[in-house]
Amino acid sequence: MWKTTEGSTGRLLQLCTGYFLAYVVYGTAVKYFQDAAAGYPGMKELEFLLYSTAGGTVVCLGWAIARGWYRLKATTGEVQWGPLRFPRELLYIVPSGVCTAVVIPTTTLMYTLPISVMVAMVIMRGSVIVISRLVDAIQIQRGILKKTVYWEENAAVVFALLAMSVNLFWEREKASFDFTGSPAAMTILLAYVSSYFARIYIMNYYKNTRPAGAKLDNNAFFAIEQISAFFTLVATVAVLLVLPRFGYAAGGVVSTLQAAFAAPKPSWPGAVAAGAVFGVSAFFSVFLFMFKGRTATFAGLVNRLTSLVAGTASTLLFAVVYGGKYPKPQDWASLAFILVAVAFLTRAERRRAAALLAAHEIEAAPLAPRAQRA
Repeated sequence: MWKTTEGSTGRLLQLCTGYFLAYVVYGTAVKYFQDAAAGYPGMKELEFLLYSTAGGTVVCLGWAIARGWYRLKATTGEVQWGPLRFPRELLYIVPSGVCTAVVIPTTTLMYTLPISVMVAMVIMRGSVIVISRLVDAIQIQRGILKKTVYWEENAAVVFALLAMSVNLFWEREKASFDFTGSPAAMTILLAYVSSYFARIYIMNYYKNTRPAGAKLDNNAFFAIEQISAFFTLVATVAVLLVLPRFGYAAGGVVSTLQAAFAAPKPSWPGAVAAGAVFGVSAFFSVFLFMFKGRTATFAGLVNRLTSLVAGTASTLLFAVVYGGKYPKPQDWASLAFILVAVAFLTRAERRRAAALLAAHEIEAAPLAPRAQRA
């Protein structure tokens, strides 16, 4: 096994590898289930969202509960609420879970708008990168984050945004939908961006406000966030399903969700299984966002760039295995900018790891057995 220590570069690479592999499998499954050509299932986006979310929730929630991750120890005091006494951290981790419950459906709703999938991806991933940099700026100004954002990280932000701008430039002539003039589109985008901003801010607030010597319990954060997201999603879906009983006519999104429950497609178990893989990727995604000792800018870039490369890889895999379309020239051009951004991040990581080791915030990686014998 490749043994690593918390906060080390080796641990970072392990998380990136796990996230990449899980995302490639899930990305390929998304294309398979939503492609109606060549006899593939051809599910609607919202149908796939429902089934895959169920599969992902079972994996995340089941594992977190089975492992007892939800047992969070108070490190900044406790709150007395009637007969209940709980760690103060729950006051913001639970709302982070509610934000997660908003991010999940709005991500798919962005794909239902009359814009290309690539443009939707650019808008969402680009917004997360900008949000991450903004969170650092705010927390540095408030004295919450004591680290500086290296110039290499800022350079990586620029090249990452250039990578995504390639696709926007390529798609500009095809655009006929007035995005900013659509109340529905702007509402979905506002919900997505504001929820993601709150979530990333909370993650980094938790990470950057641990008292000296206190453990950064990312497992507990993940478990509580998932529990909160689960109950929020269940409550929302339950309300949507009972609306017709009270005389509300269902249409659009609501009717699609109701039909997915009432008359599920034969391929729904496969979509649930694909969602289980997405649940696996969620572990890596959250732990990358909260990676010890790194800025939100760095962590957000690593997370989003990994998913971008995995997206290209899943497109290529689907083309080879299922006869789908190969990545377009703009995808390869975008990948070139991504690799430049990764090069800057690599330089930033070397600087950061050295500084953390010097400050004794992380431990050096353990020697391999052969090196120990030597």
